[in-house]
Amino acid sequence: MHLKQFYLGCLAHASYLVADPAAGLAAVVDPQRDIEIYLEEAARLHVRIRYVFLTHFHADFLAGHLELRDRVGAEICLGSGAKAEYAFRPLADGEELALGSLRLRALHTPGHTPESITLLVFEAGAGEPHAALTGDTLFLGDVGRPDLRVSLGWSARDLGTMLYDSLHQKILRLPDATLVYPAHGAGSLCGKNISNQLVGTIGDQRRLNYALQPMSKDDFLRIVLADQPDAPAYFTYDAVRNTQERPVLDASLERNFRPLTFDAAAAAHTAGAVLLDTRPPGAHARAHWRGAINIPLEGAFATWCGTLLAPDVPIVVIADPGREHEVGVRLGRIGFDRVAGFLDGGMSALARHPELIVERLRLHPAALTAAPEACLLDVRTPNEHAAGALDRSLHIPLGQLPARRAELPRDRLIVAYCQGGYRSAIAASLLQSWGMEEIADLEGGYAATQALH
Repeated sequence: MHLKQFYLGCLAHASYLVADPAAGLAAVVDPQRDIEIYLEEAARLHVRIRYVFLTHFHADFLAGHLELRDRVGAEICLGSGAKAEYAFRPLADGEELALGSLRLRALHTPGHTPESITLLVFEAGAGEPHAALTGDTLFLGDVGRPDLRVSLGWSARDLGTMLYDSLHQKILRLPDATLVYPAHGAGSLCGKNISNQLVGTIGDQRRLNYALQPMSKDDFLRIVLADQPDAPAYFTYDAVRNTQERPVLDASLERNFRPLTFDAAAAAHTAGAVLLDTRPPGAHARAHWRGAINIPLEGAFATWCGTLLAPDVPIVVIADPGREHEVGVRLGRIGFDRVAGFLDGGMSALARHPELIVERLRLHPAALTAAPEACLLDVRTPNEHAAGALDRSLHIPLGQLPARRAELPRDRLIVAYCQGGYRSAIAASLLQSWGMEEIADLEGGYAATQALH
């Protein structure tokens, strides 16, 4: 048996290829939308990808099931509770598919979503599973949050009840030695306490996972539903898109992601397109197109694009030359396909339009003492803020900033800060794009201020 994990750090997303090389067959589970990594692995093993499984309709990324179907003819497999526009094989609870000498068994484990399944992998002749690909039902250190389908008509309590039953009636009955391969690692917003480990065992989780300890269903619901992070706005969009027939990534990039002259980019911006500057914070602060929002590629780029931008609003990308395709792929991973194009030549295209180029102040932590009247805007999470904050801080998490912009003062300098400087650069660019002029971000963030002591 060959089982390989592919981990996409920027989305904290794990996907898998399971193969029987002797039989020349493979299956891919929860693929990302850019599928070349699976094709390369299949070619290396000399196997054909026969099946592609989604453990559920993911909310935080657009899956690559349609891409694998169209490219290599893989059959899409979902739990029988799923409803989708495209053809798929509905798997009943306990149903098995052969993959050469291997067996893949679907367990219905609703809770994170109503259609969630766990995929058990059995080696040839084995009576007990070698591995459980748990999707978002069970993470290492956590379980999938049951509140992400509320906007689609599901009660968080009802889904939480399903999750409790799935864990106790299905997952916890697996042998302790069964390997656990989840769909996410630390940093994913699909859970609140996910470990940075990428593989574990049922036995370890039985002992260490807070959500699997003996407790009543009511206690489980209270604990699991408490203190979940804010869900980005695009989660519902992606969950629905994963049920739909849609263009594959390559076709979308070919149609939409093209170079734009300055005049074409300016016309698109005038017509309502967002200027998305993907360069590092320092480069953006030194010189950027007036009104551009800075979400740097170095970081949780796609997540913050999905949080702060709308999927139905066109985007004009500003990138360092040579990195434009990377931007297109990373936007495509979350289904943000309405890209008007990218500014050909990057910021050099504005050389003849200095009136459109502006800068933004960046403060070193030591310089804060020279700005005693400044409003210190903390854009970190509530847990980060509770663990320690600068005196006089106004706390508005970055994801809430657009909805709470009326709370910001207009009569003094605002210095945005986060933990390390990435989110504060985004926040400062947002404020500046709204026409606020006395804006700065804190280099190095809160961590840098603590290093001064």
